[in-house]
Amino acid sequence: MTTDTVIPRPAPAVPVERLAQTFQRFTEISGISGILLLFATIVALIWANSPLAHLYDQFLHLPITVGIDGLFTMKQGLLIWVDDGLMTIFFFLVGLEIKRELLIGELSTPRQAALPILAAIGGMAVPALIYTLFNAGGAGAAGWGIPMATDIAFSLGVLSLLGRRVPVSLKIFLTAFAIADDLGAVLVIAIFYTETLAWNSLLIGLAGIAGLALFNRAGGRALTIYTGFAIVSWLGFFHSGVHATIAGVLAAMTIPVHQRINSNKFLDFSNKLLHIFQKEGVVGEDVYPNSQQRAVLRELERACELVETPLHRLEHMLQPWVSFAIMPLFALVNAGVHIDPESLSELLHPVSLGIILGLVVGKLVGISLTTFLAVRLKLATLPSDATWPQIIGISALGGMGFTMSLFVAGLAFGQGHAGAVHPVSAEMEALHSIAKIGILTASTIAGLLGALLLHRAGRDVSQADAGTDAPATG
Repeated sequence: MTTDTVIPRPAPAVPVERLAQTFQRFTEISGISGILLLFATIVALIWANSPLAHLYDQFLHLPITVGIDGLFTMKQGLLIWVDDGLMTIFFFLVGLEIKRELLIGELSTPRQAALPILAAIGGMAVPALIYTLFNAGGAGAAGWGIPMATDIAFSLGVLSLLGRRVPVSLKIFLTAFAIADDLGAVLVIAIFYTETLAWNSLLIGLAGIAGLALFNRAGGRALTIYTGFAIVSWLGFFHSGVHATIAGVLAAMTIPVHQRINSNKFLDFSNKLLHIFQKEGVVGEDVYPNSQQRAVLRELERACELVETPLHRLEHMLQPWVSFAIMPLFALVNAGVHIDPESLSELLHPVSLGIILGLVVGKLVGISLTTFLAVRLKLATLPSDATWPQIIGISALGGMGFTMSLFVAGLAFGQGHAGAVHPVSAEMEALHSIAKIGILTASTIAGLLGALLLHRAGRDVSQADAGTDAPATG
């Protein structure tokens, strides 16, 4: 089936359904999630610098209790629930994307994976090195992981604005290396931003992961069972000293990625069921299905679940919630930083400089140079229809760190998480604010620079193509 095939619907949509379908089509437009993320960031900045700034602080620490009275309850501020709770779902989705790409996607073969993985390594190592050059031995040394990752939503949002100037192969390349450096960021968080371990809690968390893995091994596909084990794992990691979001990534690795029945078997089985449905009852406009037909419908529904992998089903289910609720809420509670004339001087602080140069210069140099060396040494091939000026533009766009950078900054300097052993000092809070200013500035510069380079590269290519196609004159 081609993408242009019209899929018939069993019945005309009622007005409410048409409204819902219109909203769904809107959410599927490439770049909308990035625009919403930008809007939430602007709201946070305006709110934090308005006369209502005190309400913003109260909003961050709004107490929320989750649980069942008399059995189990947890009470934390909104900021903790977002960063340790909702962001676990974000990391779970990141984990699903990583697993899909590694097993059946752009990273599934050594030849496919070579270029984006090498580009991601260069795009992580150079920014971290630049940051360290400015902050080695200083109070901000712990923030070296901040400029390492790329924000997929923002970067793809910018690409969507450029339209056909950017070939599809480059969008795939950007997504692949962004997912690869997300994996690198997850490893950095797990290894380098873990506090003193509470082993009893960690064992509970690992037991939940083991339960997930065993259920997968046994062929289980019920999402409710996976959810139960995942909650147990999250609770264990939440109190262990390892950031709770790591539980999300580990849980994602246990979700099945294979079909129980293939497409041919699904077609054969579905046709048999539909034949039985037609034979076992009086088919008519006002006739309800009988018991045998209802049994057929249940089996048909089960067949639909078996031909689709749990991983794809979860991705489809979670993507709108993550893109249009969790990430904007994360931006709203994390991007609010007080900006005044003195903030301009903070741009020259080693932490801010390290982040800005790391994301803007480090990403551009690291990704493009590593890509050039990989192609020159024949370790990988350039994406089809891509030019070197476009690779440089994509590399610059990789400097939009935003979501993951803000997250790592919180671990390095800020509130940490609910299980933090040591209170946050005033110095660390100040460094956290400086880091936020650096991240927002760097992501803005990187986005504008990347868009400008890609726009120019796309125009140059189109002009070159036009010149090639023109008849020779003499």
